[in-house]
Amino acid sequence: MPTAPHPAAQPGRRHRWGEHGLAWAFLLPSLVVFVLFIGYPLGRTLYLSGHANDLFGAPSRYVGTKHYTELLTSADFRHTLVTTALFTLFTVVPGVLGALVLVLLLESRIRGVRLLRTAFALPFAFSVASASVVFAVFFNPAAGVLNGLLAQLDIGPVGWLTDSRYALLSVAATTVWMSLGYNVLVLSAGIGSIPAEIVEAARIDGASGLRLARSITVPMLGPHLFFLTVVSTVHALQSFGQIHILTKGGPDGATRTLVYSVYEKAFAYGSSDFGTASAQAVVLLVVVLACTAVQFGVLERKVHYA
Repeated sequence: MPTAPHPAAQPGRRHRWGEHGLAWAFLLPSLVVFVLFIGYPLGRTLYLSGHANDLFGAPSRYVGTKHYTELLTSADFRHTLVTTALFTLFTVVPGVLGALVLVLLLESRIRGVRLLRTAFALPFAFSVASASVVFAVFFNPAAGVLNGLLAQLDIGPVGWLTDSRYALLSVAATTVWMSLGYNVLVLSAGIGSIPAEIVEAARIDGASGLRLARSITVPMLGPHLFFLTVVSTVHALQSFGQIHILTKGGPDGATRTLVYSVYEKAFAYGSSDFGTASAQAVVLLVVVLACTAVQFGVLERKVHYA
Protein backbone atom coordinates (compact mmCIF):
# COMPACT_ATOMS: atom_id res chain seq x y z
CA MET A 1 0.00 0.00 0.00
CA PRO A 2 1.28 3.49 -0.76
CA THR A 3 2.46 5.31 2.26
CA ALA A 4 1.25 8.78 3.09
CA PRO A 5 3.82 11.55 2.94
CA HIS A 6 5.49 12.35 6.16
CA PRO A 7 3.53 15.07 7.98
CA ALA A 8 6.64 17.20 8.32
CA ALA A 9 7.09 17.30 4.52
CA GLN A 10 3.85 19.13 3.85
CA PRO A 11 4.66 22.34 5.78
CA GLY A 12 8.11 22.46 4.19
CA ARG A 13 6.64 22.15 0.70
CA ARG A 14 4.04 24.81 1.45
CA HIS A 15 6.82 27.01 2.81
CA ARG A 16 8.82 26.65 -0.40
CA TRP A 17 5.79 27.46 -2.52
CA GLY A 18 5.17 30.48 -0.32
CA GLU A 19 8.74 31.68 -0.85
CA HIS A 20 8.43 31.23 -4.62
CA GLY A 21 5.14 33.11 -4.67
CA LEU A 22 6.64 35.95 -2.63
CA ALA A 23 9.64 36.13 -4.98
CA TRP A 24 7.40 36.34 -8.05
CA ALA A 25 5.30 38.99 -6.31
CA PHE A 26 8.41 41.13 -5.85
CA LEU A 27 9.49 40.51 -9.46
CA LEU A 28 6.08 41.19 -10.98
CA PRO A 29 6.29 45.03 -11.05
CA SER A 30 9.70 44.88 -12.76
CA LEU A 31 8.46 42.28 -15.24
CA VAL A 32 5.41 44.41 -16.08
CA VAL A 33 7.57 47.49 -16.64
CA PHE A 34 10.02 45.44 -18.76
CA VAL A 35 7.25 44.04 -20.95
CA LEU A 36 5.45 47.37 -21.37
CA PHE A 37 8.44 49.62 -22.01
CA ILE A 38 11.05 47.26 -23.51
CA GLY A 39 9.54 43.99 -24.66
CA TYR A 40 6.48 45.36 -26.46
CA PRO A 41 8.28 48.34 -28.14
CA LEU A 42 11.05 46.02 -29.34
CA GLY A 43 8.56 43.51 -30.72
CA ARG A 44 6.55 46.30 -32.37
CA THR A 45 9.72 47.73 -33.93
CA LEU A 46 10.65 44.35 -35.40
CA TYR A 47 7.11 43.97 -36.72
CA LEU A 48 7.07 47.41 -38.37
CA SER A 49 10.51 46.91 -39.89
CA GLY A 50 9.13 43.99 -41.89
CA HIS A 51 6.06 45.82 -43.19
CA ALA A 52 5.36 48.65 -45.59
CA ASN A 53 3.04 51.38 -44.37
CA ASP A 54 0.42 53.68 -45.83
CA LEU A 55 0.42 57.49 -45.79
CA PHE A 56 -0.76 57.51 -42.19
CA GLY A 57 1.99 55.17 -41.00
CA ALA A 58 -0.20 52.10 -40.49
CA PRO A 59 1.40 48.82 -41.60
CA SER A 60 -0.10 47.70 -44.91
CA ARG A 61 1.72 44.63 -46.24
CA TYR A 62 4.58 42.33 -45.31
CA VAL A 63 7.83 43.10 -47.19
CA GLY A 64 10.28 40.87 -45.33
CA THR A 65 13.84 42.22 -45.32
CA LYS A 66 13.24 44.81 -48.03
CA HIS A 67 13.86 47.77 -45.71
CA TYR A 68 17.14 46.28 -44.47
CA THR A 69 18.30 45.58 -48.04
CA GLU A 70 17.54 49.15 -49.09
CA LEU A 71 19.43 50.52 -46.10
CA LEU A 72 22.54 48.43 -46.65
CA THR A 73 22.67 49.45 -50.33
CA SER A 74 21.99 53.14 -49.67
CA ALA A 75 24.89 55.61 -49.91
CA ASP A 76 23.02 58.03 -47.63
CA PHE A 77 22.68 55.37 -44.95
CA ARG A 78 26.36 54.47 -45.17
CA HIS A 79 27.17 58.17 -44.75
CA THR A 80 24.91 58.22 -41.70
CA LEU A 81 26.78 55.25 -40.21
CA VAL A 82 30.14 56.96 -40.81
CA THR A 83 28.84 60.16 -39.22
CA THR A 84 27.61 58.19 -36.22
CA ALA A 85 30.98 56.47 -35.83
CA LEU A 86 32.88 59.79 -36.05
CA PHE A 87 30.53 61.48 -33.60
CA THR A 88 31.00 58.62 -31.15
CA LEU A 89 34.78 58.78 -31.53
CA PHE A 90 34.87 62.56 -31.13
CA THR A 91 32.83 62.42 -27.92
CA VAL A 92 33.94 59.27 -26.09
CA VAL A 93 37.72 59.64 -26.38
CA PRO A 94 37.99 63.35 -25.41
CA GLY A 95 35.25 62.98 -22.80
CA VAL A 96 36.90 60.13 -20.91
CA LEU A 97 40.53 61.17 -21.36
CA GLY A 98 39.75 64.83 -20.65
CA ALA A 99 38.01 63.90 -17.41
CA LEU A 100 40.98 61.71 -16.46
CA VAL A 101 43.44 64.55 -17.02
CA LEU A 102 41.28 66.96 -15.02
CA VAL A 103 40.92 64.53 -12.10
CA LEU A 104 44.67 63.91 -12.01
CA LEU A 105 45.32 67.65 -12.00
CA LEU A 106 42.73 68.14 -9.24
CA GLU A 107 44.64 65.68 -7.08
CA SER A 108 47.49 68.19 -6.93
CA ARG A 109 47.84 70.00 -3.64
CA ILE A 110 46.94 73.49 -4.79
CA ARG A 111 44.84 76.21 -3.19
CA GLY A 112 41.18 76.29 -4.13
CA VAL A 113 41.12 72.71 -5.38
CA ARG A 114 37.69 72.08 -3.82
CA LEU A 115 36.26 75.04 -5.72
CA LEU A 116 37.77 73.71 -8.94
CA ARG A 117 36.28 70.26 -8.34
CA THR A 118 32.85 71.81 -7.92
CA ALA A 119 33.30 73.92 -11.06
CA PHE A 120 34.30 70.95 -13.22
CA ALA A 121 31.35 68.93 -11.92
CA LEU A 122 28.81 71.67 -12.73
CA PRO A 123 28.09 70.51 -16.34
CA PHE A 124 26.43 67.43 -14.83
CA ALA A 125 23.68 69.72 -13.51
CA PHE A 126 22.78 71.08 -16.97
CA SER A 127 20.05 69.47 -19.04
CA VAL A 128 20.66 68.69 -22.69
CA ALA A 129 18.33 71.48 -23.80
CA SER A 130 19.84 74.20 -21.61
CA ALA A 131 23.43 73.24 -22.47
CA SER A 132 22.59 73.18 -26.18
CA VAL A 133 21.03 76.65 -25.99
CA VAL A 134 24.13 77.99 -24.22
CA PHE A 135 26.43 76.56 -26.88
CA ALA A 136 24.15 77.86 -29.63
CA VAL A 137 25.00 81.32 -28.32
CA PHE A 138 28.71 80.50 -28.30
CA PHE A 139 28.55 79.19 -31.87
CA ASN A 140 26.35 81.98 -33.26
CA PRO A 141 28.03 83.09 -36.53
CA ALA A 142 27.06 86.77 -36.15
CA ALA A 143 27.31 87.53 -32.44
CA GLY A 144 28.81 84.38 -30.96
CA VAL A 145 31.49 84.38 -28.31
CA LEU A 146 33.88 82.20 -30.30
CA ASN A 147 33.75 84.34 -33.44
CA GLY A 148 34.16 87.40 -31.23
CA LEU A 149 37.41 85.95 -29.89
CA LEU A 150 38.55 85.16 -33.43
CA ALA A 151 37.81 88.73 -34.47
CA GLN A 152 40.20 89.95 -31.77
CA LEU A 153 42.88 87.88 -33.52
CA ASP A 154 41.93 89.32 -36.94
CA ILE A 155 40.49 85.95 -38.02
CA GLY A 156 37.31 85.86 -40.05
CA PRO A 157 34.09 84.35 -38.67
CA VAL A 158 33.62 80.59 -38.76
CA GLY A 159 30.31 78.88 -39.45
CA TRP A 160 30.55 76.54 -36.49
CA LEU A 161 27.09 75.10 -37.05
CA THR A 162 26.49 76.05 -40.67
CA ASP A 163 29.69 74.74 -42.25
CA SER A 164 29.83 70.98 -42.79
CA ARG A 165 33.56 71.02 -41.95
CA TYR A 166 32.96 72.22 -38.40
CA ALA A 167 29.36 71.26 -37.52
CA LEU A 168 30.05 67.72 -36.34
CA LEU A 169 33.04 68.82 -34.27
CA SER A 170 30.97 71.62 -32.73
CA VAL A 171 28.15 69.30 -31.70
CA ALA A 172 30.71 66.79 -30.41
CA ALA A 173 32.38 69.51 -28.32
CA THR A 174 29.00 70.36 -26.81
CA THR A 175 28.44 66.70 -25.95
CA VAL A 176 31.90 66.38 -24.40
CA TRP A 177 31.25 69.40 -22.19
CA MET A 178 27.90 67.96 -21.08
CA SER A 179 29.44 64.59 -20.16
CA LEU A 180 32.50 66.05 -18.47
CA GLY A 181 30.85 66.68 -15.11
CA TYR A 182 29.58 63.12 -14.73
CA ASN A 183 32.92 61.65 -15.83
CA VAL A 184 34.81 63.82 -13.35
CA LEU A 185 32.51 62.76 -10.51
CA VAL A 186 32.94 59.05 -11.31
CA LEU A 187 36.73 59.26 -11.57
CA SER A 188 36.98 61.41 -8.45
CA ALA A 189 35.06 58.73 -6.55
CA GLY A 190 37.41 56.15 -8.04
CA ILE A 191 40.50 57.98 -6.83
CA GLY A 192 38.95 58.31 -3.41
CA SER A 193 38.52 54.52 -3.26
CA ILE A 194 42.22 53.79 -3.92
CA PRO A 195 43.73 52.45 -0.67
CA ALA A 196 45.92 55.09 0.92
CA GLU A 197 48.56 52.53 1.90
CA ILE A 198 49.18 51.68 -1.77
CA VAL A 199 49.74 55.31 -2.67
CA GLU A 200 51.91 55.84 0.39
CA ALA A 201 54.03 52.79 -0.42
CA ALA A 202 54.54 54.08 -3.96
CA ARG A 203 55.61 57.47 -2.63
CA ILE A 204 58.10 55.83 -0.27
CA ASP A 205 59.55 53.99 -3.29
CA GLY A 206 60.08 57.35 -4.97
CA ALA A 207 57.04 57.49 -7.26
CA SER A 208 55.46 60.91 -7.68
CA GLY A 209 53.76 63.05 -10.26
CA LEU A 210 53.43 61.45 -13.69
CA ARG A 211 55.08 58.21 -12.60
CA LEU A 212 52.67 57.79 -9.71
CA ALA A 213 49.73 58.46 -11.99
CA ARG A 214 50.95 56.05 -14.67
CA SER A 215 51.92 53.22 -12.31
CA ILE A 216 49.29 53.44 -9.57
CA THR A 217 46.41 55.84 -10.15
CA VAL A 218 45.45 55.05 -13.74
CA PRO A 219 45.68 51.22 -13.36
CA MET A 220 43.59 51.40 -10.18
CA LEU A 221 41.03 53.51 -12.07
CA GLY A 222 40.70 50.79 -14.71
CA PRO A 223 37.16 49.67 -13.71
CA HIS A 224 35.92 53.26 -13.64
CA LEU A 225 37.50 54.10 -17.00
CA PHE A 226 36.00 50.95 -18.51
CA PHE A 227 32.58 51.83 -17.10
CA LEU A 228 32.77 55.37 -18.48
CA THR A 229 33.89 54.12 -21.89
CA VAL A 230 30.92 51.76 -22.19
CA VAL A 231 28.39 54.26 -20.87
CA SER A 232 29.76 57.14 -22.97
CA THR A 233 29.66 55.01 -26.12
CA VAL A 234 26.03 54.06 -25.58
CA HIS A 235 25.18 57.67 -24.72
CA ALA A 236 26.91 58.99 -27.87
CA LEU A 237 25.11 56.48 -30.10
CA GLN A 238 21.78 57.60 -28.63
CA SER A 239 22.45 61.37 -28.58
CA PHE A 240 19.60 63.37 -30.06
CA GLY A 241 18.72 66.56 -28.17
CA GLN A 242 21.85 68.59 -28.86
CA ILE A 243 21.83 67.60 -32.53
CA HIS A 244 18.21 68.61 -32.92
CA ILE A 245 18.64 71.95 -31.17
CA LEU A 246 21.97 72.97 -32.73
CA THR A 247 21.92 71.68 -36.31
CA LYS A 248 18.82 69.53 -36.96
CA GLY A 249 21.07 67.04 -38.68
CA GLY A 250 22.57 69.58 -41.07
CA PRO A 251 24.21 71.13 -42.85
CA ASP A 252 23.82 68.69 -45.75
CA GLY A 253 23.52 65.77 -43.35
CA ALA A 254 26.91 66.47 -41.73
CA THR A 255 25.47 65.83 -38.25
CA ARG A 256 22.78 63.31 -39.16
CA THR A 257 23.51 60.39 -36.85
CA LEU A 258 21.59 57.13 -36.83
CA VAL A 259 19.24 58.26 -34.06
CA TYR A 260 18.45 61.50 -35.85
CA SER A 261 17.88 59.64 -39.11
CA VAL A 262 15.29 57.47 -37.33
CA TYR A 263 13.55 60.65 -36.17
CA GLU A 264 13.59 62.16 -39.67
CA LYS A 265 12.12 59.05 -41.28
CA ALA A 266 9.41 58.57 -38.68
CA PHE A 267 8.33 62.02 -37.54
CA ALA A 268 10.14 65.03 -39.05
CA TYR A 269 8.59 67.16 -41.78
CA GLY A 270 5.34 65.18 -41.79
CA SER A 271 7.10 61.91 -42.59
CA SER A 272 5.58 58.62 -41.44
CA ASP A 273 7.90 56.02 -42.96
CA PHE A 274 7.76 53.85 -39.86
CA GLY A 275 8.99 50.77 -41.71
CA THR A 276 12.33 52.28 -42.71
CA ALA A 277 12.66 54.08 -39.38
CA SER A 278 12.06 50.83 -37.48
CA ALA A 279 14.67 49.04 -39.60
CA GLN A 280 17.16 51.80 -38.76
CA ALA A 281 16.26 51.46 -35.08
CA VAL A 282 16.99 47.73 -35.24
CA VAL A 283 20.34 48.47 -36.90
CA LEU A 284 21.08 50.95 -34.10
CA LEU A 285 20.28 48.27 -31.52
CA VAL A 286 22.66 45.86 -33.26
CA VAL A 287 25.38 48.54 -33.36
CA VAL A 288 24.99 49.28 -29.64
CA LEU A 289 25.10 45.58 -28.75
CA ALA A 290 28.12 45.00 -31.01
CA CYS A 291 30.07 47.94 -29.55
CA THR A 292 29.27 46.82 -26.01
CA ALA A 293 30.27 43.23 -26.76
CA VAL A 294 33.58 44.32 -28.31
CA GLN A 295 34.36 46.58 -25.36
CA PHE A 296 33.63 43.80 -22.88
CA GLY A 297 35.61 41.32 -24.94
CA VAL A 298 38.67 43.53 -25.51
CA LEU A 299 38.87 46.31 -22.93
CA GLU A 300 37.67 44.41 -19.88
CA ARG A 301 40.57 41.97 -20.16
CA LYS A 302 42.96 44.86 -19.47
CA VAL A 303 41.02 46.10 -16.45
CA HIS A 304 42.63 45.51 -13.06
CA TYR A 305 40.05 44.85 -10.33
CA ALA A 306 41.48 45.40 -6.88
